[in-house]
Amino acid sequence: MQDYVSIGEPVGSKAIVDRHSFGVSAATIRNDMAVLEEDELITAPHTSSGRVPTDKGYRVFVDRLQAARPLTVAQRHAIAQFLEPAADFDDVMQRSVRLLAQLTNQLAIVQYPTRAESPAKRIELVPVSDTRVLVIVIRESGSIEQRMVDLPHAMEDHERLLLVRLLSDAIRDGDESPDESLEPRLRPIARAVSDAVEQMMAPARPDRMLVAGTSNLVRTGHDFAHSVMPVLEAIDEQVTLLRLFGEMAAGEDGIATSIGSENSGSLHEASIIAGGYAAPGSDMARVGVLGPTRMDYASNMAAVRAVARYLSRVLSEDA
Repeated sequence: MQDYVSIGEPVGSKAIVDRHSFGVSAATIRNDMAVLEEDELITAPHTSSGRVPTDKGYRVFVDRLQAARPLTVAQRHAIAQFLEPAADFDDVMQRSVRLLAQLTNQLAIVQYPTRAESPAKRIELVPVSDTRVLVIVIRESGSIEQRMVDLPHAMEDHERLLLVRLLSDAIRDGDESPDESLEPRLRPIARAVSDAVEQMMAPARPDRMLVAGTSNLVRTGHDFAHSVMPVLEAIDEQVTLLRLFGEMAAGEDGIATSIGSENSGSLHEASIIAGGYAAPGSDMARVGVLGPTRMDYASNMAAVRAVARYLSRVLSEDA
């Protein structure tokens, strides 16, 4: 299995004897491979060729992985460095999916969580520069959301405090904006901040997802027996992926895998590895990778699990 994943070519008995010190002959290896072929775990793509794993063989291999391969210290450090400086929720999501694509060299997917409905309690404006503020919304549930906003012009500290008070009052009273009660020079700032608050308070779409690393999938196109195009179309439509995410059952380690023919429709030549993460006040969502069935399952499972855990931690710390 690992030899085929590494070289991408059918593996024969002589190659196994040459690469590994099993202390047995090529004839013994051929007999063992014949048994595996009878059990439909490996198959010969061409007459007199070596053998490649079947989807059933990949499933047995993945199920017998005792633990996902641990990430290196450098990889764990990279995850922490990449995610923790994120400016807001959307930035965390975008960083996470890009990072996972880089760690695995696969197409990475992150599903947005569906936030529970909770009204805003108050807002805060934290100056970052003369014309930039961090808008923080504190919900009644205690969850916090934040977003960077570029202002049309600078404002004084007393103006910022006034705007915080008026916007907080407007939110509690259900008003869209306190524009009319502000002097004209502050109204453009109020509108910019109000727009950001409105976007943060909008219910998250349960069908929203981000992808990164499409070029990784294209580079492995030769691993798809027919064409990678149906897979790319399924990614573009997203509906199939989101449904599959919802159907995948996680194991004891929190990781779910769906291999080849276990996937319906256009994804029957692909494998998906997914892990769950949760943001405060939100339902469980999935982050994962998609690629050909010939992938390094152990390393990819470790990367997905690590990013899912970091994602949950970063979002919890921001709450």
